[in-house]
Amino acid sequence: MPSSATQEQKQKKIISNNSLEKIKNFIDGSFIDAISGSWIDNIEPATGEVYSQIADSDERDVQLAVDAAKKAFDSWSNLSVSKRGSILNKIAELITRDQEKFAQAESKDQGKPVWLAREVDIPRAAANFFYYGGIIQNFSSETHAMEDRGFNYTLRQPVGVVGCISPWNLPLYLFTWKIAPALAAGNCVVAKPSEITPMTAFMFAEICNEAGLPKGVLNIVNGYGSKTGKAIVSHPDIKAISFTGGTSTGKDIASVASPMFKKLSLELGGKNPNIIFADCDYEKMLESTVQSSFRNQGEICLCGSRIYVEKSIYEKFKKDFVARTKSLKVGDPESADSYLGAIVSKQHMEKIFYYINLAEEEGGKILCGGKQIYPEGRCANGYFIEPTIIEGLGDNCRTQQEEIFGPVVTISPFETVEEVVQSANSTQYGLASIIWTHNLNRAHEVAAKIQSGIVWINCWMIRDLRTPFGGIKNSGVGREGGWEALRFFTETKNICVSLK
Repeated sequence: MPSSATQEQKQKKIISNNSLEKIKNFIDGSFIDAISGSWIDNIEPATGEVYSQIADSDERDVQLAVDAAKKAFDSWSNLSVSKRGSILNKIAELITRDQEKFAQAESKDQGKPVWLAREVDIPRAAANFFYYGGIIQNFSSETHAMEDRGFNYTLRQPVGVVGCISPWNLPLYLFTWKIAPALAAGNCVVAKPSEITPMTAFMFAEICNEAGLPKGVLNIVNGYGSKTGKAIVSHPDIKAISFTGGTSTGKDIASVASPMFKKLSLELGGKNPNIIFADCDYEKMLESTVQSSFRNQGEICLCGSRIYVEKSIYEKFKKDFVARTKSLKVGDPESADSYLGAIVSKQHMEKIFYYINLAEEEGGKILCGGKQIYPEGRCANGYFIEPTIIEGLGDNCRTQQEEIFGPVVTISPFETVEEVVQSANSTQYGLASIIWTHNLNRAHEVAAKIQSGIVWINCWMIRDLRTPFGGIKNSGVGREGGWEALRFFTETKNICVSLK
């Protein structure tokens, strides 16, 4: 996932410029400036130009948000689940109503094609609220009878004030993925969107007011991770932290939150293997592999960035995969035929080129891509990279081990199941994996041996909101989705009743 450790270098903090739209904090139901009075430039990746400014918040703004959340907690947590669910469903309806407006804003802020935001990101954000607005009304606990002695029953009660910190790659999609279950469970939230992509969170706050979400239940504080994020993580009255982002940032968060005994959900980096056996449905595999390699400019934690192909079809796959990749259009996100849009920031683009150059130093061969693109017209100064395929790298190469998070994949041949499982498991990450084969016995065998929290067999990115989502090893702690998220955002209390 994206790292926020050096994001301050990407943007320059400046004093207010009245000609630019201001993305303010949302605290206690109102939009307010940061106490500092300072602003952060927000850059459109497709043009490289500043188009709005973000409130540059710090611990004082976080304190205001916590105070508002604490004040709202009793009434919100005691509201019936049906009423809470009704408000969440109303939020979902309003997101759907404004789908096109949100899609346009998400594309401008993040760099992804408008069609992708329209088809995937915004519908999923609405679905998150529809889903949790419904299942909270069926969230049950256990009762245990003790013969004639009595019985035990459990209560699941909201944690209190929780912190939700979301990344820049799927801004509204993942922002709502955290906030919806937190609110459904009866918590009040202090949330921070990425300072690189804050626009749809700002628009979402307006939706919450229109839907009748009570003041203080959701508070959005903008700013850098090193100030605003740190203040959220370290605040003693914020009892749980849900974070999606880079592994190094997750480690820093854990070092602060764990000694404070906060609940932690960390969805972190990935370096996912895509394993292709010769007996697969070749055309379906090829089409899906293009998507799993380059969708959203490769800026998805679930992308299959290491592709392993059975040796007997390796040369055919290489030829066909390179040809398909070369046919992908990279360009203006507003264009309906652009498959890849802009990289989210200049800093991230430079990081991607660092790894492309490193791959060549490590002995890799670039089969296609690897260069910056300069589209004509309004996007001439934007951050665009050709989709890139590299072969000839061993498992120990840094390009194979470290998360690049861009439109860059490596391909390698393999001969045996044992060999490919060893390669697939050779990194510090364990988020997701993809297996292509018609041999279901082999598919289940490999799926059981792969060290990852998610395994797709003959598909990619088919998501069911009921299923647990998360990784192992350095890819995270805990699970999101379904009942897992509601359990995370609640505390379990056992009550024992004696009948004698």
